[in-house]
Amino acid sequence: MIKFSKANIDNKIIKNVNQILRSGWLTHGKFSKKFENEIKKYTGAKYCTLVSSCTAALHLSCLALKLKKGDEVIVPAMTHTATAHAVEYTGAKPIFADINFQSGNIDINLIKRLINRKTKAIVVVHMAGRLCLMDELKKILKDKKIHIIEDCAHGLGTTDSYKHSGNFGVAGCFSFYPTKQVTTGEGGAIITNNSEFYKKVKILKAFGIDKDINERKKPGEYDVKSLGFNYRMTDFQAAMGFLQLKKYSINLRRRQYIAKKYHDLLMNNKNVILPRYSKNDSYFVFQILLRNKKLKNRLMKKFKKNKVGVSVHYGTALPEMSFYKKKYNLPKKNFINSKKYAEKVISLPVYPKLSDKNIKYICSIINSLSS
Repeated sequence: MIKFSKANIDNKIIKNVNQILRSGWLTHGKFSKKFENEIKKYTGAKYCTLVSSCTAALHLSCLALKLKKGDEVIVPAMTHTATAHAVEYTGAKPIFADINFQSGNIDINLIKRLINRKTKAIVVVHMAGRLCLMDELKKILKDKKIHIIEDCAHGLGTTDSYKHSGNFGVAGCFSFYPTKQVTTGEGGAIITNNSEFYKKVKILKAFGIDKDINERKKPGEYDVKSLGFNYRMTDFQAAMGFLQLKKYSINLRRRQYIAKKYHDLLMNNKNVILPRYSKNDSYFVFQILLRNKKLKNRLMKKFKKNKVGVSVHYGTALPEMSFYKKKYNLPKKNFINSKKYAEKVISLPVYPKLSDKNIKYICSIINSLSS
């Protein structure tokens, strides 16, 4: 059995988590600050705050921008539902943009047409760890008061030649879900280079309380000046994340090596459309596109028969999900690439413990598929 995902948790991590559990100091501990500092160091961001999930990070980012009913936020039609949900939570309206079929990322060329006076923000997703065309997006938004939120759920380690994902807009929102490059079980983080934005999300994530527990001169000495949430991460989760991130450069190099192996072993397969290989991508997964839906279905059955774990990111475009379909009833012709992508995409495993033998075996199954 080849699993789709394996968490990179070693004995040192387990030992540290056990120590924290025995200490009784389960929140507001030293590892939370260590993990935040390590994320800042790794991404190059000025500020970081840990949260309970990437969904929470996206929601807090939308709240900090004071999005409300009547506002519009452009989001990709092909992404996890959390991306659009975060906008919906505020009362603002997600405006779905189709994707570029080759990359799976939002089609930058469509954004110009969707911007109007109600547009307050754009949420971009770095699909599978492939960076969106951020420089082109910044040019489109030049002189416009429209904020960029980056959904970096797949993007830890994703860069261009000079900047880590999450640093192009006002916020970068990361996920530490079990399948991600670094995991804390559930968990997430927000990075930003805007001090005012940082202060807002930090207060919003902890009930609206104006002082951290470490900032209070006396127990219970704090005020609540606004409505907030309980979106905090525990210290034992932070210990898991911190120790994995310390070694993440090794993890990332292995992921990029695995992706290159996939690329080289599949490049002559006419049934498969491959993403371009880039040493700047973090390869949360390695996505392939099959030439048609029938081939994808046959290959998925082959993987199941041969006990190979794969996944699909994602199987349905958001405008086709029942909630959004019922609420907005958008024309299918607006999301042709998203629909095609959903029908043809398969995500292959790229975790560091995946052996070269397993990579070759996975590729042999794909290459044995006849047209």
